[in-house]
Amino acid sequence: MTEQAIFQKLSEIFSDVFDEDIVVTAQTTASDVEQWDSLTHITLISEVEDAFGFKFSMKDVLGMKNVGEMVDIIRKNT
Repeated sequence: MTEQAIFQKLSEIFSDVFDEDIVVTAQTTASDVEQWDSLTHITLISEVEDAFGFKFSMKDVLGMKNVGEMVDIIRKNT
């Protein structure tokens, strides 16, 4: 899967989870999305795992600083 396809799919997932149109970029962080709190973070991670067919490690979840790092992890695991 291309990086562009991953970003497109993530934008769809973010829009569903946060119930608003969101186009994510590599620099997108939790502070960029008003509703992104610890509970929605868990939902978001779960939805991304389901969509891409793998599980993030706890180290990955705790270490991600932005969506770009999430994309890197997805590319390594799919």
